[in-house]
Amino acid sequence: MSRTVVRDGFGGPEVLRVREVPEPHAGPGEIRVAVRAAGLNPMDWQIAGSARHAARFGITGPSGFGCDLAGVVDEVGYGVTEFAEGDRVYGGVLAAAVADYVVVRVPVTPPNVLLRIPDGIDDATAAALPTPGLTAVAALDAVRLEPADTVLVGGAAGGVGVLTVQLAQLAGATVIGTGSPGTFDFLERLGAIPATYGSGLAHRVRALAPGGITAAIDLNGTETAEAALALGVPPARISTVATERRLPGVHATGAFAAGPGALQRITDAVAAGLTVPIGASFRLDRIREAVALQAAGHVHGKIVVIP
Repeated sequence: MSRTVVRDGFGGPEVLRVREVPEPHAGPGEIRVAVRAAGLNPMDWQIAGSARHAARFGITGPSGFGCDLAGVVDEVGYGVTEFAEGDRVYGGVLAAAVADYVVVRVPVTPPNVLLRIPDGIDDATAAALPTPGLTAVAALDAVRLEPADTVLVGGAAGGVGVLTVQLAQLAGATVIGTGSPGTFDFLERLGAIPATYGSGLAHRVRALAPGGITAAIDLNGTETAEAALALGVPPARISTVATERRLPGVHATGAFAAGPGALQRITDAVAAGLTVPIGASFRLDRIREAVALQAAGHVHGKIVVIP
């Protein structure tokens, strides 16, 4: 027997439970991944919380939970040549990642993705990369950052934000990152200029950047995007993530908009020294606690589940 987290209905963390199931095995054209770590994302609990949101991903009934994972290929089905037993892999497997084992069809096709983990990157870090990394790359590419830019990043201390801040700096931009006052030391260590989110954001940013800002990335709603518009940033230099509210001319983007090679690009940046903070880790049997913590929105970095 093995364990998997399942969602029988829609709602908060209470709809999730750990189920004992017969151990799955790889059939022809499949591989089995022994999961070593799973990274949680807002998308995961949004799918669990809303039938309408789940349907956007083709999920209409009971399902597994989680997308991002890292592990080891321990079974290879007949006809598979892309992977071998013992390969360390990471990627995204929609609504299935939080489990002891995951069986994946090969070749892996979108929305799923699976790559080998480069040497020097541990399992927790690899599991924290796929969705946040793809989201950060897509949001940055949408605004076409240049070295002379000063960019406002909303939600800078979250799992996507920490990657966005660092990638923007690698592009040569100056970064102002929004967060609560408790995140300021953390943001400064990342190299960002911290700004308190909430009412009056445009006024505070104007004081922090007298020369103005030239781009903005809003990772949580539209507050940051609206502040950027008020400060005169052209809509084409603003991107939003994780909001259903559309602002005219502003790029609405996310992980699925990332271009080919985006995951390899962020992984190469990590191998070169980009930091992936792990805010908290939980055992699989504490999945409800892990999801509740992430949904509260006060974690600096990523939450991972370690089966």
